[in-house]
Amino acid sequence: MILNHLIAVTLAVILDWFVGDPPDWPHPVKWMGTLIFKLDRRLNRGSGRKAKGVAMAAAVLLIVGSIALLVTSLFYTLHPLAGILMEAVLISTAIAQKSLKEAGLSVYYPLLENDLEEARHKLSWIVGRDTERLKEPEIVRAAVETVAENTSDGITAPIFWAVIGGAPFALLYRAINTCDSMVGYKSEKYFDFGWASAILDDLVNWVPSRITSFCMITANRPLFTTRMAALKMVRRDAKEHPSPNSGWGEAAVAAILGVQLGGINYYKGVISERATMGEPLVTLEKNHIVAANKIVTSTVPLFLAVLWLGGILYEMAVSWCQSTLFI
Repeated sequence: MILNHLIAVTLAVILDWFVGDPPDWPHPVKWMGTLIFKLDRRLNRGSGRKAKGVAMAAAVLLIVGSIALLVTSLFYTLHPLAGILMEAVLISTAIAQKSLKEAGLSVYYPLLENDLEEARHKLSWIVGRDTERLKEPEIVRAAVETVAENTSDGITAPIFWAVIGGAPFALLYRAINTCDSMVGYKSEKYFDFGWASAILDDLVNWVPSRITSFCMITANRPLFTTRMAALKMVRRDAKEHPSPNSGWGEAAVAAILGVQLGGINYYKGVISERATMGEPLVTLEKNHIVAANKIVTSTVPLFLAVLWLGGILYEMAVSWCQSTLFI
């Protein structure tokens, strides 16, 4: 089955690259969001919110996983090729490669026209921080951080889990990630209710985020240092990020471009000071958004190649064990 998953993942990456997520098309993540919103409104009240948050996450995963498994099993019953193609379609909905690129460019194009107001407005669609007073370097920093962080969340992590468990695992990952993005906050309202979602998201991103960081450095030559020095910089900086996983992508992109990410942000007027990633060898400018997109474009094929290598070695090991034990 691993080889079937690898083929499906490869097709899904190609499909997402060319088609993406047309806004008018039905999309599983939209349905997940609606389900989470309704459960949040119904359960996130009164006492026992942590237990209710666990129940909410479990219910979402049970529903999403059951539907995905039912659909893929049905198509594999019809024909293996039908199963692979259906898995490819479902996995593509869990990937946001084209959407991530477009999100970065939506901020870049207004900057190209020196339209800071429009750039701030477009940036506000993709980040949670206050954007109203940001100057160009801070706008660029926010956009680059978004592209860097979401390389794992939006692309490599779902395909990592898809190789292991096919479309059901890819959609389960996306369900966890969506739960975290909607309720996994440390605010008073969600501190207890979103606890389970946040913990699950940290767990499922732990391995993919680190492989992604390594692939970023391997696939993209750092502009001002060596790859080994860049890897050391990533190991130094990533652990300082408040998230156990997000810092790996940000630190890698910072090391490759020779810029500094992180620092001071404002959320609803409240200051938030984060550790910095990388060294400020050059000042952040609009072209770094395009450069960050290029890093992602180079990273994904290498990440996929690593999964193919791992999958083939796994299949060879299984075949060897079977022949050794049963013959």
